[in-house]
Amino acid sequence: MTPFGAKLRELRAARGVSLKVMAEAIGVSGAYLSALEHGRRGAPTWYLVQRIITYFNVIWDEAEDLERLAQESDPRITVDTAGLSPKATQLANRLARHIGTLTEAEITALLALLDAHAGARRPR
Repeated sequence: MTPFGAKLRELRAARGVSLKVMAEAIGVSGAYLSALEHGRRGAPTWYLVQRIITYFNVIWDEAEDLERLAQESDPRITVDTAGLSPKATQLANRLARHIGTLTEAEITALLALLDAHAGARRPR
C-alpha cells in the first residue's frame, strides 16, 4: 500500500464510503480505485487528486497533504544517479536492495533524516 492509498482508505473509512460508491462519484472503476489504494497502480494524476479532494470536500492543509502524498506514492520508482557521485549511486543501489528488510523504525528514521535535510535547505 502506498502513503496515498493508506490516506485514501482512511478518508473513505472515516466517512463510511464504499469503494464502489466513491469510484462512481469520481469517474473511475472500483477496480482502479482498489488498485490505487493497494499500490498496484502508479501515482495518481493531479486531475484525479483534485477530484478526490473535491469529493471529500477537504481544504487547505489536508488537500496539500493529499497532493504531497500522491507525489510520494509511485510504487515503482526509478532513481537516476547519472552525474552524481559514486557514493550516491552506491546509496541508491543499497537502498533498492535492502528496503524490504528495513524495519518500520529504521524507515521512519531515514525519512526523518531526509525531512531534516530538506528543511535545512529551504530558504527562510
